[in-house]
Amino acid sequence: MKILKSVLVVTIVGLTTIFSSCVVAQEYPSRTIRIISPWASGGPSDAIVRPLANKLAVVLGQPVIVESSPGANGMIGHELVSRAKPDGYTVLMSHVGPMAISPALEKNIRYDPIKSFEHVTLFTTQQLLLAVRPSLPIKTIKEFIDYAKKNPGMPYGSVGIGSTTHLAVEWLASEAGIQVNHIPYTGAGPFMTDMLGERIDFGFLALASFAPYLAPPERVRPIALSTSIPSRLAPNTLPMASVIEDFNIASWYGFELPAGTPQAIVQRLSTEINSILREPDMVARLTSLGMDPGGGSPQEYSEKVRRELALWASMVKKAGLSKK
Repeated sequence: MKILKSVLVVTIVGLTTIFSSCVVAQEYPSRTIRIISPWASGGPSDAIVRPLANKLAVVLGQPVIVESSPGANGMIGHELVSRAKPDGYTVLMSHVGPMAISPALEKNIRYDPIKSFEHVTLFTTQQLLLAVRPSLPIKTIKEFIDYAKKNPGMPYGSVGIGSTTHLAVEWLASEAGIQVNHIPYTGAGPFMTDMLGERIDFGFLALASFAPYLAPPERVRPIALSTSIPSRLAPNTLPMASVIEDFNIASWYGFELPAGTPQAIVQRLSTEINSILREPDMVARLTSLGMDPGGGSPQEYSEKVRRELALWASMVKKAGLSKK
């Protein structure tokens, strides 16, 4: 009899949980949703998240606004959402930097990339391009490595210490056995100024940032893509993995909710965002900016975050950087 009562209690609790989840999903949302961008307004992230927010507002039937919370290389926005009420009304547009790289570089980070968030879905990925100044006698990645071995100390640029553009070169240098000289910049603008002025020899940068300078007259020369995905912006350009096995990195954005948000809400947002990312005009907008639409289930995205944490931690180690 006691066993029967226990089974009955467990069944009732289970049904109550399912019913509650259904009610939450049906009632959500009932007011404005905020998407927190960890970058300043008017930047590249705005160009992709605002169109998605507009589409999300239509399908959810409630306003969806984008608010900027910049600072500390994106960590302030991530911390803000990690501390928000887990009710589905504060969403983070996360980025590989503060989500997967900063944990390996910062001692006093105030959120945990795994424990502080419910991972919703991958938003976009953006591969990097390795390019050189065109006056160098280099047209392929093999020629680049050979030249770098004969000319140690080649100066290269990045958009900052610990950035994807910095760590990508350090991975290349480590695997190829070359010595290079790092010159960090405060962003893509100053980087490109010195690249076009031939004050640096090479560097990785987002493919879209290099794209305007690839067409004749060639102002930078494409050498290799950071992933195996072909790009119409740099046709006939081979991936780094054609020479360095397993080289496969990209910048990315995702969506997160505060830890403890009901799974019904997590799944609802994931489903709607995935649907938007398959719409032709959204695909066209992202690809025109050199980005690939993301997508995937919360579970798949959570696994990606874990893989990225391990990847970038190993790259930080290869670069000889320590936590500060």
